[in-house]
Amino acid sequence: MRASLADDFAIQTARLRELTELNADTGDPGEAHTRDALLVATRQNIEQITGALSRISDGTYGACQKCPERIAAEWLAVLPHARFCVPCQGKQNR
Repeated sequence: MRASLADDFAIQTARLRELTELNADTGDPGEAHTRDALLVATRQNIEQITGALSRISDGTYGACQKCPERIAAEWLAVLPHARFCVPCQGKQNR
């Protein structure tokens, strides 16, 4: 899992670098808005991946941060940076 997350981190970091280098103002507000939204999403992805790597390092990866349950392996396979088990994630989204 650590290797997969590290690969994702490298991909997102490269994407962030690419997006920040694309500073050319075309005068199209829609394009600028899209680029800004991609920058925000990419930074958020990097934060989530960094958090997951940190939890791996400190031995808390896979533990729900809301309850004493473990996060199901199937959920971590879909969302490797998950911080909550499925029931707690559902409550978080309400």
